[in-house]
Amino acid sequence: YEGNGSAGHAVTHNLGVAPEMIWVKNRDGTNEWVVYSSNLGQGIFRVNTNEAFYAHTAYWNNVTPSSSTFTLGSTGFNNTSSNSYIAYLWASAAGISKVGTYTGTGSDVNVDCGFSAGARFVLIKRSDSSGDWYVWDSARGIVAGNDPYLRLNSSSEEVTNTDYIDPLSSGFTVPGSISPELNASGGTYLFYAIA
Repeated sequence: YEGNGSAGHAVTHNLGVAPEMIWVKNRDGTNEWVVYSSNLGQGIFRVNTNEAFYAHTAYWNNVTPSSSTFTLGSTGFNNTSSNSYIAYLWASAAGISKVGTYTGTGSDVNVDCGFSAGARFVLIKRSDSSGDWYVWDSARGIVAGNDPYLRLNSSSEEVTNTDYIDPLSSGFTVPGSISPELNASGGTYLFYAIA
């Protein structure tokens, strides 16, 4: 889409349902990817940082996305006049994908995504405090034991010597007593999973 710099700019989409997560990148500028999450309310994450969710109505004009449009504020991150943007939209599809949040407990957290054979891709980002953008997939391994992962906000190589995620037939398990970026007691975590 093309930005117009005006609050209230509605962008049409063909997802068919209201998006639960939107990623936007200014293709004409150096601004980073910004992320909307319906589970967290109005505000943004920035993918190139480990910052916590920033709650603010300016980015999405305090309008909840619909099944056909999402609305922009007047910020340069997602609506600079005459700039070209790319947007990716996600929503949960029963048995296929799940966008959601979980609350950390410090003990094992079973995240039920409604899948029948576990998650093959998992993205997790802490929202209430700083934390990296962790990504696992079944090609590298989501097993009981060490699971290789990447961090979207880092140029570091794949990490292979940690057990930060375990398989669960209906989704995935986040083990207890691991990094607070993934399972601090009372912490809030955004996730996206694919069956």
